[in-house]
Amino acid sequence: MLSFDRLVKDKKQAGEALRFVIVGALATAIHYGIYYVLQLGIDVNVAYTAGYVVSFIFNYILSARFTFRKKTSVKNGLGFGGAHVINYLLQVCLLNIFLCLGISRSFAPVPVYCIAIPVNFMMVRYVFGRRD
Repeated sequence: MLSFDRLVKDKKQAGEALRFVIVGALATAIHYGIYYVLQLGIDVNVAYTAGYVVSFIFNYILSARFTFRKKTSVKNGLGFGGAHVINYLLQVCLLNIFLCLGISRSFAPVPVYCIAIPVNFMMVRYVFGRRD
């Protein structure tokens, strides 16, 4: 039988995961929208990076305040930024691999997101799970 403490913890984690999905979906839509428009006229890596930067700012503010219910701080900002440097490098590498495999410029970010988003969640959850 589940204890009350465990039930509360499970409910909290489920809410956190749902909020992560909402924020992540919005951030991914912003990233992809910017990328899609820009890649029509400029290099895909530049377009991807521009979308990533805008998405990163949006994602940090909402991840801190809405998803993990923490105040933004230098400490979690640096941790979030560090996690996203790794995530960005992973995404750009995967993007270029998928492009080399012949996936279209318009569709290539989709499999990138499928791989990178779960990895990023684990890193960001670690950053915001620590005590400030």
